[in-house]
Amino acid sequence: MPLYEHVFISRQDLSNAQAEGLVEHFSTVLKDNGGNVIESEYWGVKTMAYKINKNRKGHYAYLRTDAPSAAVQEMERLMRLHDDVMRILTIKVDAHEEGPSVQMQKRDERGDRRERRPRD
Repeated sequence: MPLYEHVFISRQDLSNAQAEGLVEHFSTVLKDNGGNVIESEYWGVKTMAYKINKNRKGHYAYLRTDAPSAAVQEMERLMRLHDDVMRILTIKVDAHEEGPSVQMQKRDERGDRRERRPRD
């Protein structure tokens, strides 16, 4: 089956338990349609670059899945209909990376970034 990565943003006024409940709900939708959730991460409340539906922040969640396209389409359809979900991003990948996502890694573990030049 194809491998996917999903990120969705839910409204900021939800509690952490409600936001994590959405992750469980959509994971169940995938499993009911023949898919498998390999890993899920709740990234917490983050500030967005621009307002979406008058919200400046949102609860971010991330799923790594192995599911047929019909299951992914059904999950996305239900996400679009859900009032608490503001944005969805689904990407088909060739292979899942091992370990936690970049968002969950500590800054020290991310690797070396290029050096910043001092301002003149």
